[in-house]
Parts: sequence; C-alpha cells; structure tokens
Amino acid sequence: MSLFNRLVVTSIPFVPKFIVGRVARRYVAGETFDDAIQVIRRLNGEGAMATIDLLGEEVHDAGPAQAATEEYLRVLEAIAEHGLDCNISTKPTQLGLMVDAGLYRKNYEVLTRRAAEMGNFVRLDMEDRTTTGLTLDLYRTLHGQFGGAHVGTVLQAYMRRTLSDIGALPEEQANIRLCKGIYIEPRDTAWKGYETVRLNFVNALEKLLRQGVYVGIATHDEYLIAAAEGLIDRLGIARDRYEFQMLLGVESKLRHILIARGHRMRVYVPYGKDWYLYSVRRLRENPEIARHVITAFFRGA
Repeated sequence: MSLFNRLVVTSIPFVPKFIVGRVARRYVAGETFDDAIQVIRRLNGEGAMATIDLLGEEVHDAGPAQAATEEYLRVLEAIAEHGLDCNISTKPTQLGLMVDAGLYRKNYEVLTRRAAEMGNFVRLDMEDRTTTGLTLDLYRTLHGQFGGAHVGTVLQAYMRRTLSDIGALPEEQANIRLCKGIYIEPRDTAWKGYETVRLNFVNALEKLLRQGVYVGIATHDEYLIAAAEGLIDRLGIARDRYEFQMLLGVESKLRHILIARGHRMRVYVPYGKDWYLYSVRRLRENPEIARHVITAFFRGA
C-alpha cells in the first residue's frame, strides 16, 4: 500500500458517520432482514447464492448473545418462507463466546439443530487468534452432532497454524471458507507480507482440495482466483465440491465473470444496526473508495 493510501485509510475514523453511511449502502444490505431479502433475491436472480451475516461481535452479556441467536432463528425461518438460496454466517463472540462457554455452546446447538431440520447451514466465522482454537473445537463438536452438510467454519491463510488446522479437520464432509484474514496479529502468529500470505493461501487451498474438503474460496484477488482455477483443473475437482465467495459491494464484475464461467458463487450479505464498524473495515481494505469518501467530506466541509 502506498504512503498516500495509508494516509487515506488512517483518516477514515475522523470522517463523520453520516458520510461513511453514504458508502455503507455498497457493503451492507440495510438495517433489517427485510432489507437483506431484497438484496438476496437480486443476487439469486443473477445466479449467485448468499450467506447472511447479522452485524455485531464481541458481545459481553448474555442478553445480546441470546437476542442474536433468536434473530438468526427468525432469519432461518424467513429464508425458507421466501425460498431464498441462502445460508447464515455467525460470529462466535456475538453468540456468547466471551460470556459463558455453556451459553455459547447452547446457542450454537439450538441454531445448528434448527438449520439441520430445515436443510440449511450455519457457518462459524473466524475472528482473531484468541478465539481460533475455541471456534475450531466447537465446529468439530457440532460437526459430530449434526453432520458436515449443516455446519462449517473458516480458516485464515495468514495464520501460521492453518496448514496444521487443515490436517485436524473432520475426515468426512468438512466445509471450510478459506480467506486471507483481516485481524491484526503478531508475527509469531501470522505470516506477514502480501505475497507470503498469497502463497500460504494457495498452499492451504491445495491441501483442502486434496483432502476432499468442500471449500468456499473467499477472495477478490484475481491472482488467487486464477491460481484456484488452475488447482481445480489440475486436480480434477468437480464443480459441486467448491464455491467462490465474495463480499457484497466488492468486485461485482469479477463475480459475474466467474458465474458465467460456470463456478458456484456465494455473496456475503451483512445487515443490521452495527453497520458502521463493518463499513470502516471495508473502507480500510479499499483505499480508492476511501479516497472518494474523504473527498466528499472535505467538499462538504
């Protein structure tokens, strides 16, 4: 990232919330699931699947964790009612990981059981290094209870432990979203350097595919997409054994290209009142868009 782009990114927290809100519409479906339904219908019409994320994380009280679980249960019902091609993505710290181990496990058991009854699927998102082991432990437990068709988790290519974690996945029907990773981690925990993380992404993807894991290839990096297509072709991976995944509002043209090439595609669709921090995170990853936000701020000042 250039020095100028670094300056742009570090300026984002000082931009008023209402300015960021104008751009948030690109990345967030809205504040309610009714808003998200419209976006998912459009994506399904384009040939893409979706995964729903209720925004919010790092919950420290039982009440909000329970409320998030109940909202996700309503979402599962609405997905079925409206006939949407959509599953759900969940943050462990939103469902009680930092509150109580028993509550955390109970919330996930209730949610995954209902998803299994409805023929749907729950993804346990991956957060920072302090939650990695606990998230993987619960994933393996839920996989044993409800089967790999109904629960999956995430591995991050920048984590040094990822190749080892792949080796410890369930032997049958493991379902993993592979992404680069976005949390700031120390060097002894995470690989550093753009090309280094890319290399580990490709290494991890190859190991997952060779191990028979169903992989959500979560990237907007065209280099990694080309590398993934090469691996899929070389290893003879069937089209129903993987999917590409992208964020709402990012690289829609590339998304359409991949769909046209016959790949399964899933779009991450967030909604909720906690849109600000999520949007700031997306802007930090996209300095060009962040520049437009800052320009709009100073023009209006």
